[in-house]
Amino acid sequence: MPGLRGHATHTITDADTAIAMRSGEVPTLATPRLVALMEEATVAALADKLGEGETSVGMRIHIDHLSPSGTGAEIMAEALLEAVEGRRLTFGATATEGGTVVATASIVRVVVATDRFVGRVGAETDWHQWPGNKVLP
Repeated sequence: MPGLRGHATHTITDADTAIAMRSGEVPTLATPRLVALMEEATVAALADKLGEGETSVGMRIHIDHLSPSGTGAEIMAEALLEAVEGRRLTFGATATEGGTVVATASIVRVVVATDRFVGRVGAETDWHQWPGNKVLP
C-alpha cells in the first residue's frame, strides 16, 4: 500500500477564512480548513483500497502552515502514503497554491471496522442513513 497518492482541491471562500471559522482574526485560509483539505486527500488516496466494512479515521496530524492564502485562491492538497504499521497509516501531505507551498503535514489515520467504530458513539440515529454513507449488507 505505501506509495498510494490522493489529491483534493478547493477554492477559498469567505467561509474558509480564519475569521469565519473563529480560529483567528485575519481574512485568510484558516488552518482548520486546510487540515480538512489535507485529510480529504488522505481519504482519496485510500478510495477503494480498504476491505469491505472498513474505513479510516484521523488519529494525529502535525501541520506546518507556512504561507497565507486569500479568498479566491485555489489550494491543491496531495497526500502520499509513506508507512503502514498494522492498522496505522502514515501520510506525508503538502498543500500548494500555484507554485507556493502553503503547508506540509504528517497525518496518521487508523483503519477501523466502520460499524464497530460508529457503534461506540452510542448514537440513536442509524449512521447508514447519514448523507454520504454507504449502506453495507
